[in-house]
Amino acid sequence: MGETAFPNESEDYRAARRALLESEMKLRALTEEVAAQRRALPLGGAVPEDYAFTRRAGGDVEKTKLSELFAAHDTLFLYGFMYGPKMERPCPLCTSMIDGLNAQAKHIQQRVDVAVVARSPIGRILQFAGERGWKDLRFVSSEGTKFPEHYLTERGDSQMPMAHVFVKRDGVVHHQWSSELLYADSIDGGDSRHVDALWPLWNVLDLTPAGRGDFYPALSYD
Repeated sequence: MGETAFPNESEDYRAARRALLESEMKLRALTEEVAAQRRALPLGGAVPEDYAFTRRAGGDVEKTKLSELFAAHDTLFLYGFMYGPKMERPCPLCTSMIDGLNAQAKHIQQRVDVAVVARSPIGRILQFAGERGWKDLRFVSSEGTKFPEHYLTERGDSQMPMAHVFVKRDGVVHHQWSSELLYADSIDGGDSRHVDALWPLWNVLDLTPAGRGDFYPALSYD
C-alpha cells in the first residue's frame, strides 16, 4: 500500500489515518462483494399486473403502463417518492435524495431507465417537481393502482420511500431488487439507511468530524 502524507500532520494522526485507510479498503472490498451478489440475483418474480400509472405528456394527462417506462433499456430504476394525497408537503428526506438523483439522471440514463412514482395526482407531483427544478426525471402517479400495496411504497395511509429495480425479459417485466433494508433491523434503533448509498448528502457528512449529527434536510432554507 502506497504511503501518503499531508503538511504538518503528527505521527499520531498518520498512524490513525493509516488504520482508517485499512478499514476503508475493507469496506471497498465488501461494497464490491455486495454489488456482485446483487448482480447475481436470480430473476425476480414477474409483476402481477402491468400497472397503469398516470403521467402528463405535453398538456395531456394519460395512462402509461409500467412496461412503457422501459424507454431505452431493459432495466428500470423506480423510486417511490413519499408524497401521498393526504400529505400537505412531500417528505423532505425524499426531496433531498431526488435533488441528487435529478442531477445525475442524464448520466444514469445512459445505462438504465429512471422514473419516480408517487401516490398523489400527477398534477400535484409535477407542480412540486417544477418548484424544485427537477427537469431530468420522469414522474408518474400510482393513484388508483395496486403498485403501492404490492411493492411496499405504502402501508395504510403512510407513504414509504422504497427504491426498486425492474427488468424486462422476453417482453415480461420482473421485479429484481428493492431497498428492503427499510424494513430490516436498523442500527441501534436509528435510521434504516436503505438508500444512503445513492445520496450525496449523507456520504459527504460521513466524511466530516461532526458526521450527520441530528441534522435532517428541510424543504427550504429561505
